[in-house]
Parts: sequence; structure tokens; C-alpha cells
Amino acid sequence: MAPRAYWKGSLKLSLVTCPIALYPASTQAEKTHFHQINTKTGHRLKQQMVDEETGRVVDKEHKARGYELSKGRYVQIEEDELDAVKIESTHTIEIDDFVPSEDIDERYLDKPYYIVPNGKAGADAFVVIRDAMKRKEKVALARVVLSNREHVIALKPFGKGLLGTTLRYPYELRDEDDYFDDIPSPRVSKDMVDLAAHILDTNASKFDPSKFKDKYETALKALVKRKAAGKTIEVPEAEEQESNVIDLMDALKQSLGRKKSKMKPARRKRAGSRGRGRKAA
Repeated sequence: MAPRAYWKGSLKLSLVTCPIALYPASTQAEKTHFHQINTKTGHRLKQQMVDEETGRVVDKEHKARGYELSKGRYVQIEEDELDAVKIESTHTIEIDDFVPSEDIDERYLDKPYYIVPNGKAGADAFVVIRDAMKRKEKVALARVVLSNREHVIALKPFGKGLLGTTLRYPYELRDEDDYFDDIPSPRVSKDMVDLAAHILDTNASKFDPSKFKDKYETALKALVKRKAAGKTIEVPEAEEQESNVIDLMDALKQSLGRKKSKMKPARRKRAGSRGRGRKAA
């Protein structure tokens, strides 16, 4: 059963409009989640808001939003005052312009959504917009209001539908210079770079997310299963960290040698199987 649409509205390109529905393309539902419980009763705990100065529990009617102007000094903002800055939800994703996909800095990519036509009435217009974007190999930049905030959203053809990805605003990104300025610039030999590049070539493959294995999630599920069955959980001893003092060229050569040693048994196995086949015939 398909999940309920997160947002419904219209997609508009100039004078062409079609009804659409937007669905989150990712989910956290399959991840293992824990609740806080009382170790004495086994009952689930609930959180309470506590005044950090008095230590007393604050009831619901005395809770409000406050913006910290300076340390310990707040300006209180009422809910109806927040309504004054709410962005009017037009329920329309209006395309502003089109850009090459490679022009979008990956740091700006936020949350992905699947966009589909909402009903058969606007399917023709949806397909026209999708196929025109596919032909021109362009990504559409538009605006959409989600949870009372306006977001820039990038739209691109994806299978039979569209993939919409909300984008971060520039103020949400940290300046890379704050982190990269202190990176040293040592002189490394061309031989080292060539060897490293060769290692990259030997490990080249196609992007295949089916190979992604969440080892922690798998181990977590196994731990919960063992604990629920009444088995004892033994914590392994921490392994000693290897020394970081290495000879870079030697490490590169060993890395290449390790790759070759992994490949050789597979070739021998195939040759052996062919030989056995001929003998059996």
C-alpha cells in the first residue's frame, strides 16, 4: 500500500499546469529505535519540561517560545505573532528557471521527494513537462511551501515521474575555508600519485546501492533478538590501534599487491573448473 501524500498541489510551467502529489523518497521506519523505560517497572517514560533555574516542572499553559537575545535574556514570541510571518501556502510549485544538473553544488541537496501526477486529468501536462526537461537535460528550480517555510526545490526527470530535492539556503552551509585553510601542501612525487591512481583504476566499479550493508543496524537487530531470548551479551575487548607511522610509498605498493592477490584465486578457480569439465567429458 502506497504511503499517504506529504503534499498535494500543482506544478506550473508558464501557462501549463498539472495537479501533482509529493511523497518523501526516504524513510527511517526500518531503522531500529529505542524508547526510554523505567528499569524498575519496565514502563515507558515520558519527558517533562523543567525550569532550569527552579527545577520545577512547567505545565503546558506556561510554555512559550523565546529567542535568546543575549545570555539568559529572551524575547517571548507568541504563536499568533508567528502567524504574521507565515508564508502563504499557494499549493503551487512554480518553476522559476532551468539549470544544468552539474551546476548544482551537492552541499545544497537536502531531502528527496517523489513527484507524481495527482489523477489522470493532468497526466498529459505532467508528461510534457517531464519529457521536455529530459530532452534538454535540465533541472528545474522552483519554490514550494512545506511546514510553513518556503523551500527552493530542484526537479528532474526520474523514471516515469520527477525527483524533487529541496535545497539548503546559503546561510545553512559552513564555509569550507574554515576547515581547509590549515591543510598542508606537501610535495609528493609523481610516482606516488600514479600508483594511487592505478589503485583507483583496479577498484573501479559501477554505483550499486544494493551493495550498501548497514552492519551496525544488522548487529543491533541481532543484539535485540539475543537479549529478548534471554541470552547474555558479551562486550568484546577493544582492539589496540595500529601505529599511524607508515611509509607512504610502501603502503601504496602493499595496497596494490593486496588487490592483485584477491584477484588471482578467482582466475585459478575458473581455470580449474574448465579443466575438470573437460576431464569429465
